[in-house]
Amino acid sequence: MDMQAQTLQSKFTALHSHKSFELFVISVIIISALLVGAKTYNISPLAQQIITLLDWTITFIFLAEISIRFIGHEQKSRFFFNAWNLFDTLIVIASLIPIEDSEMALLGRVIRIFRVLRMISFVPELRLLLNALFSALPQLGYVVALMFIIFYIYGAIGSFLFENINPVLWGDISISMLTLFRVMTFEDWTDVMYETMEVYPLSWIFYLSFIFLTAFAFLNIVIGIVVNVLEKENERVKQEQCKEEVSLEALQQQLAEVKALLVSQQAESQANNQKSKP
Repeated sequence: MDMQAQTLQSKFTALHSHKSFELFVISVIIISALLVGAKTYNISPLAQQIITLLDWTITFIFLAEISIRFIGHEQKSRFFFNAWNLFDTLIVIASLIPIEDSEMALLGRVIRIFRVLRMISFVPELRLLLNALFSALPQLGYVVALMFIIFYIYGAIGSFLFENINPVLWGDISISMLTLFRVMTFEDWTDVMYETMEVYPLSWIFYLSFIFLTAFAFLNIVIGIVVNVLEKENERVKQEQCKEEVSLEALQQQLAEVKALLVSQQAESQANNQKSKP
């Protein structure tokens, strides 16, 4: 029974690791994303029925794929310790919620949108980028905190100086900070600046200093942090691959030594048999 289970596990592992199977699942994920987009259009009832049928077919394909992955896993008790396995399983199970004529219809549709994220678990490069982003979050948090302080200071100054000019943009500190976000993203920021320059001709210093601090300085800091973390993540992945290659080479070397030892013992045995013959 154990041998049969191991054989079945090895077959499912080989199937899930096969390139053709991975490409098939990725294709199904892409089709699932296209179906979600198609539902946003006004389509005929027949097309709606076809899309619903395809949607359920894709759901059962995902269910079969996650089952294959679970059966092929060496330590099934630790299958859900992997965050990607847990995420995929939750998405697949939630996709089984009926989406038609049900109070849970909206939730079911939203869950089906998130099935597109399963692409990340199948493409190593996407996983690498996402891991780098998560690793950069602690450092980015300090940058965001510093940016908030700058926004708060400039928002307070802008509210004090420009409230009488345009209360819609500078009425209080929260609205001022939204206006400053508009300035930072260069969304018609010159219109805002020229309006205040009619009353305060030197107010351009306020806007340019804010832009240099946020759009230029902080943006470059964020890019530098992300690039640095991405390089570290790439280096970590390369080191893990090197360790795996070294382990594989060591295993191959040990097998070669065992094979050479068996060959030598067999040769000695044959020589002893020949000597023992009269």
